[in-house]
Amino acid sequence: METKQKSNVFAIGVMFLLFFMIAFVTNFAGSMGVIVQNQFGASNAMAQLGTLANFIAYACMGIPAGHILKRKGYKFTSLLAAAIGFVGVGIQFASGYAESFGVYVLGAFVAGFSMCLLNLVVNPMLNTLGGGGNRGNQLIQLGGSCNSIGGTIAPIFLGYMIGGEAAKASVGDAAPAMIAAMAIFALAFVIIALSAIPEPHMETAEEKAARKAGNVAKDPHGPLSFRHFVLGAIAIFFYVGVEVGIPNTANLYMSNLEGVGPAVAGTLIGFYWFLMMCGRLIGGAIGGKVSSKTMLTTVCSVAMAFVFALMFIPESVQITIPVIEAQVPLSMLFMFLCGLCTSVMWGAIFNLAAEGLGKYTPLASGIFMTLVCGGGILPFVQGFVSDYVGYINSYWVIVAGLAYMLFYALVGSKNVNTDIKVD
Repeated sequence: METKQKSNVFAIGVMFLLFFMIAFVTNFAGSMGVIVQNQFGASNAMAQLGTLANFIAYACMGIPAGHILKRKGYKFTSLLAAAIGFVGVGIQFASGYAESFGVYVLGAFVAGFSMCLLNLVVNPMLNTLGGGGNRGNQLIQLGGSCNSIGGTIAPIFLGYMIGGEAAKASVGDAAPAMIAAMAIFALAFVIIALSAIPEPHMETAEEKAARKAGNVAKDPHGPLSFRHFVLGAIAIFFYVGVEVGIPNTANLYMSNLEGVGPAVAGTLIGFYWFLMMCGRLIGGAIGGKVSSKTMLTTVCSVAMAFVFALMFIPESVQITIPVIEAQVPLSMLFMFLCGLCTSVMWGAIFNLAAEGLGKYTPLASGIFMTLVCGGGILPFVQGFVSDYVGYINSYWVIVAGLAYMLFYALVGSKNVNTDIKVD
């Protein structure tokens, strides 16, 4: 019994570490935009290709990853994710020395496969290791905090690696961060390999035999049979794009401002992700008292107000940031305040979209994971728009995404397919 508890402690620790890595590596791709702009002469749109490649991997891997998890189990999937993550970051590391933008994008794409696998593994695994119930939920919430910490550290770390001048940035500057990420993936692989991890949801021998014999009954319905789920999946697409697009574009904008530079910009982007962590803690505290519809309606409305303030306050209106003593446009204050709003959107959308799905919920989760690709597509679109109308005006793309999510909260989230049996 003591050995099992000790093994669980190790496994829980690794899951926290992997939760950290999901955000660290994902936000790492966004922060690299400053580097690829300089070293490879990339446009604003092309600077987002690393992020695009990272999230497109979700579209390719979301549903297959669910099958891998079901057939091979948590341990195998975790080991595979750690190995792929090591290779993906390693390829990005090599891109600087190969002087190849294509190699960098390939590395981001490979790393995206790892992030997709990890996202599918860590939540149910922590719930399982906690024994379900309140303890399982507690572990998931703690894991989410580790995720936010990774998101906070990545842009700050990389910003200070680059230094104060975007014009001198190169992949070599980010080498310490990449080596650290590779070391964490390697350590995680070893610990997972040595840990005893329960497999309660793995495909049984009978299920495997039935699948191979083609004796699995076809269901005429599925998650896509529910209008509120389809609209919710689209809302997730826009949500992840909004969450990533807000700080990524702001990072490029501030890094190229005279007197600001990558170091200060990275620190401020870190504030955005820090406020996301604060928002998640607040959301967890009040989530039992406020409906998902009310929560989503409120945060979308407030976020739109913040983005409008970001867009329409003149750049000449400056504010001094305490501690770092840097002067930046006042509009950027509203950029990182958006983190308070985006923090709870995923949970609210998922709860609304999954309501009434019953037995179709697991497959719905795989579809949701596929639509996470919006985190790469929308920032790329925003970058393309910014090449023509400027960084600030490109935030109309964010406004459009927030407007759709508000529509979903008010109208699209109603289940109109209650006649479908879900038991």
